[in-house]
Amino acid sequence: MPRDSVDKPAHIEDKLFINGEFVPSISGKKFEILDPTTDEVAASVYEAGVEDVDRAVEAAENAFPAWSELPASERAAYMLKLADALEDVVPEIGYMDAVTMGKPYVGSPVTHHSIQNLRYLAGQARDVFGETSLSTPGKLALSLRQPFGVCAAIIPWNGPLMMLINKVGAALVAGNTLVLKSSEKAPFTALIVARLCKQIGLPPGVLNILSGYGTSCGEALAKHMRVRRISFTGSVATGKLIQKASAESNLKKVALELGGKNPMLVFDDADVTLAARGATMATLINTGQGCILTTRIYVHSKIVDGFVEELKKGVAAAGEPGDPLVPGTRRGPQADQTQLRRVVGLIEDGRRNNYDIALGGKGRIGDKGCYVEPTIFVNVPEDAKVMREEVFGPVVCVTTFTDEADVIRRANDTEFGLYASVFTKDLSRAVRVAKAFEAGLVGVNCTSPAGLSEDLAFGGWKQSGSGRENGRRAVEAWTEEKSIMISL
Repeated sequence: MPRDSVDKPAHIEDKLFINGEFVPSISGKKFEILDPTTDEVAASVYEAGVEDVDRAVEAAENAFPAWSELPASERAAYMLKLADALEDVVPEIGYMDAVTMGKPYVGSPVTHHSIQNLRYLAGQARDVFGETSLSTPGKLALSLRQPFGVCAAIIPWNGPLMMLINKVGAALVAGNTLVLKSSEKAPFTALIVARLCKQIGLPPGVLNILSGYGTSCGEALAKHMRVRRISFTGSVATGKLIQKASAESNLKKVALELGGKNPMLVFDDADVTLAARGATMATLINTGQGCILTTRIYVHSKIVDGFVEELKKGVAAAGEPGDPLVPGTRRGPQADQTQLRRVVGLIEDGRRNNYDIALGGKGRIGDKGCYVEPTIFVNVPEDAKVMREEVFGPVVCVTTFTDEADVIRRANDTEFGLYASVFTKDLSRAVRVAKAFEAGLVGVNCTSPAGLSEDLAFGGWKQSGSGRENGRRAVEAWTEEKSIMISL
């Protein structure tokens, strides 16, 4: 079935969204986004610069007083309207994700999950509370939680809607106004959301959306003196730059969701089929382009041969990668040539070092598009690049262990601490290992992304980030605490 069997949107928005209107950038510059399947231009979009950031921040400042004083239930009502409107554009979002970052068109379940998360965040509108105390004689002590004011968010390309919802939903329900920069690799989902915000009557300036590059637009947001909080999802290197920019400007609060090098432990009593199925999903979903996906698998030596065979079967059953716009495609290309070179480079490094390869190892598939052959390395040294660095591709390393304490040490021997998982039928061991993992998220007999829920906090330890999204305190994280003493 050809790719033109999927309808292209009648109109692809290319402007910035500032103060409730779609406007070109002040410079008039545009940049192109290439389709990673065809290497051809998918669309172009206006590029926001420093002056556009200033315009967006000013619009957010002007909107903040009225928005923050709006009853929380009314702010939540806008988010519920937005969620309903999103249901009608799932095919459009699927199309734009396919032609900009190679996500298969059938990936709409992730879109529906994101919409449900927006409804969950809206439900927290009434759940932000302060405290009172009468412990000081003659005084009433109380605390309030109030919005920061103008905030900023920078989202990545590998999950445009999900990351946008996590930040926009919580920030706006809390009473903040927001300037959001989308990824230059996948800016169109955010612009679809902007159109819907206009459609549902969201007050101008409450949400402003900019398309642009990190070195200009993103840096300007991170350094802006009138932005009070910034939330970023992306690489460790960029996260450090944002933290530095905050320190060198106004010490704005910073929340970071960064990379991962996530371990999975499979003990000898585990359900091997279940574990291999989870590993297959965590290797191939989104073509391996996810910070929470599993890339280091430690399997007990007694069952490793059977596990590797099951993993190979699972990867082979997923079939060859294909055009993400063709119905039935389960795996598309990497997002762009930069991602392709990175993943292929790590595979080639493994070949140069003669690491054992159980499956794949060829690197790039074909000479058109950004396709990579899934690769399973076996018994790779702990200091290998492919064991230490985030891959962001369909590459996984399987190695063996015999001792619980030793494998926990090896699993934790990384500067990342985002996700970890353990497969075992021993409940005591499962709890013991889960507590020992140095990670913000843990799956027991499940692995990422299946081992996630919007009502649990999401975030990492160590260099995987700071702060949390989702969970019952997701909205509260976008507020500041104020203590008040009243003389009676």
